[in-house]
Amino acid sequence: MSQTLPIETLDVALATIAPYRRPDLDARLQQAKVRLLDERVRVLVVGQFKQGKSFLVDCLVSALVCPVHDDVATSVPTVVRHAEQPSVALVRATDAGYRPRVEHHDVPITDIARHVAAASAPGERFSHVEVGIPRAILDGGLEIVDTPGVGGFNSVHGAATMAALPSADAVLMVSDASQEYTAPELEFLRQAITICPNVASVITKVDLYPEWRRIAEIDKGHLEAAGIECPMFPVSSAVRWHLVREGRTEFDAESGFPELMRFLRQRVVGQADMLARRSTVNDVLAVTGQLVAGLRSEQSAQRNPEQVHQLIGDLTESQSRSAALKERSARWQQTLNDGVVDLNADIDHDLRDRMRDIVRLAEEEIDGSGDPIKIWDQLSVWAEQQVATAVSANFLWATQRAHWLAEQVAEHFSEDREAALPALHTDASDGLKSVRGMSLRDDERWTIGRKALTGLRGGYGGVLMFGLLGTLVGMSLINPFSIGAGLLMGGRAISDERKRIITRRQSEARRVIRRYVDDATFQVAKDSKDMLRQVQRDLRDHFMSHAEQMNRSLKESLQAAQRSVESSTADRKQRIVEIKSELERLDQLRTQVRTLLPAASRSAAAAPSTSRHSKDSALV
Repeated sequence: MSQTLPIETLDVALATIAPYRRPDLDARLQQAKVRLLDERVRVLVVGQFKQGKSFLVDCLVSALVCPVHDDVATSVPTVVRHAEQPSVALVRATDAGYRPRVEHHDVPITDIARHVAAASAPGERFSHVEVGIPRAILDGGLEIVDTPGVGGFNSVHGAATMAALPSADAVLMVSDASQEYTAPELEFLRQAITICPNVASVITKVDLYPEWRRIAEIDKGHLEAAGIECPMFPVSSAVRWHLVREGRTEFDAESGFPELMRFLRQRVVGQADMLARRSTVNDVLAVTGQLVAGLRSEQSAQRNPEQVHQLIGDLTESQSRSAALKERSARWQQTLNDGVVDLNADIDHDLRDRMRDIVRLAEEEIDGSGDPIKIWDQLSVWAEQQVATAVSANFLWATQRAHWLAEQVAEHFSEDREAALPALHTDASDGLKSVRGMSLRDDERWTIGRKALTGLRGGYGGVLMFGLLGTLVGMSLINPFSIGAGLLMGGRAISDERKRIITRRQSEARRVIRRYVDDATFQVAKDSKDMLRQVQRDLRDHFMSHAEQMNRSLKESLQAAQRSVESSTADRKQRIVEIKSELERLDQLRTQVRTLLPAASRSAAAAPSTSRHSKDSALV
């Protein structure tokens, strides 16, 4: 994605508005310039374990940046982006909070396998690894993320991958040609396509399975039946890597990679470039539009002094409406405040409802399984996976609702004007990392010695009681009846003690599950509230800034109109000439900036469209 032309246009726009001494408008264009320079196009490569994700990334960038081996599995995300020199950095969040401080630790590129492999040191706890390499495909801002493989998309890694979807510009769902899509894979695609603008299916290892075409057709049928529309790319990473290593790129079509790379360039990077251009056009038109409106008002006042009082009245009324946008009683402010309150309540209720279902299912399993010690390893893993899945689903819904609220606020703020949406910080919750794991204590082990001791204790009472009764009829203390009663009561004591231990273990297991779910709910709910508060601040500050810009522009137009009353005829004529020259310069800039968009889009430049993932998309 080439940003040269938008950047040059912004530089021209900054030079054009400099004489007007409007630091607020200048700051808006400077922010747009920073956004263009820093904006990246993120592509997530997702899939289950051993589907060929890492090898796919290596072949896309023609470099071994992601370890590939039968005994190696990716445990942390690997972000591959452009850099002038090869580099590797380990990234770790150090401070707790909604926006943790990030630390980068540079390491030799030869050590990358040790840090991203599942067998690496567990104490490192790095959030992800960043790899920089000089590659043309990455030069336009594209960054490819190799995500950890998931043992089913309801696993902990699967939930983390799902939570990363809102930050992605594209998703490549990787599945090898050994079998057709599974139900979790189809469900993941169904959710991904509702959140991410570009989702593609990649069928890998077609060189290993002769029936890959039949598998691809079956997968297409599954996608059609599920109502999922996404392109499918059958590829062979082994063939691609062999051709890259041998330098025989003329046969690259056999690997299937050219079509996939064309999709990334045109549909993903190309669309991001169009969004960046549209955002630049919107910002420049909005800034210059305020200056043009003020100059035209002053021009009208200078040409028609007799109508100045009417113009002053109109400008005063417009300024009052603009000033009202800054009041707490403004419609957009009420929409924002009420929306965040409602959203907080809905998200909290949704999270608690999901957690209650997990607790209910876990307790049913504990009650029906007998001794929970026998199933605790599987049950605890299941509970952790279900909690992670519930958290990611809750986060995705919160993100969708936050973007919907932003659109409502923008609509109520702008009415008939354009209003750009700010970048919303909706990072996924990291609260589960601070939740203690589940452990079920086994203080009362049901050993053979303990069984014998419990049986002897119960049997002793039976022998003594029935033996004493036997002595009343002339029998000895130890007789067949007392021995039988002792055996019966000893067996009953063993059974009762075993039931007591199991009941206590079940109660302890239920308590551990509830405590884990409560801790997770507490942490995640705090993160969700922090995220929504940040969304509220971003929207409030963004639209308040726009309101202040409009108010200042109208105020300066009003002052210019009032000054025209006191101007002499000669001064008015000179000012009319100056205004005409300034308008021509601004109109020339506005015409130039519209050329950033294709001809079919220029007519819509004044009424920009929205995009779910544009970091500064615009609303009509």
